[in-house]
Amino acid sequence: MVVFPNCKINLGLHITSKRQDGYHNVESVMLPVGWSDVLEIVEHGLKRPDEKLLTGYAVSGKVHFYSYGIPILGNAEGNLCIKVYHLLEEWFNLPEVDIHLIKNVPIGAGLGGGSADAAFCLKALKEFFSLTISDLEAKTLLAKIGSDCPFFWDNRPSFTFGKGDEMRNIEMDLANKWVLLVYPNIAISTAQAYSGVKPKQPLVDLELLSSLPIESWREVIVNDFEESVFPIYPELIKIKEQFYAAGAEYSSLSGSGSTMYGFFSKEPTIPNEWKEFKFWVGKIEV
Repeated sequence: MVVFPNCKINLGLHITSKRQDGYHNVESVMLPVGWSDVLEIVEHGLKRPDEKLLTGYAVSGKVHFYSYGIPILGNAEGNLCIKVYHLLEEWFNLPEVDIHLIKNVPIGAGLGGGSADAAFCLKALKEFFSLTISDLEAKTLLAKIGSDCPFFWDNRPSFTFGKGDEMRNIEMDLANKWVLLVYPNIAISTAQAYSGVKPKQPLVDLELLSSLPIESWREVIVNDFEESVFPIYPELIKIKEQFYAAGAEYSSLSGSGSTMYGFFSKEPTIPNEWKEFKFWVGKIEV
């Protein structure tokens, strides 16, 4: 069973207030894009890992987790795919299983890569073991793992609010638009990004984003994390300026990470100075 967990970008992100539980209330529109990891579920012991390519291995109970590509930090108990398996074990008697993950989407990038891995792992386990799980049950389980995780269950454009785990699907017309994502090899933790933000009420209702022409977004659609992150990493400001100089119709920081993205009316050219970065370019599918 092979699935391809794709990432997301944030079209605007407002931090509206501090909650009594210590989290923040946020508002954003999240859009799935095609930069993806590769995740495979197999019967335990059926497939031997390629030890030359292996960048991580963890075992917890009946789940064995093998990772390749970008190294995943942390112990087995903190691995999101392993958490998904153990939460499912509370409902079902699952057999021993191997999970293989090729990690392509950068970590600490504001792209929700780990959340996507968790959601797609749940999808794969559901199908692999023919489990009866409703959409509501799946999203409830995923919300226990992370605020972004339920988004990837439906994996379609959504207005998100609350802690980021509440959402309503919205219609977006971005057909024939190209998007370029640039990760400048900077990992920004969520705690670091939030440390400099000041909650405030937004000037624009992002749920109405689809009614605004993309040409107007530059003036009214903002990611509040830019206010706290850009002073620390001024190279992100330069990348944003380069996006507009290259003809981007809109450019922004994604989430609370360091990835910058831009929308274009035609396939963009990658500047030479970005060749040392990780990047992805493709067409929007909605």
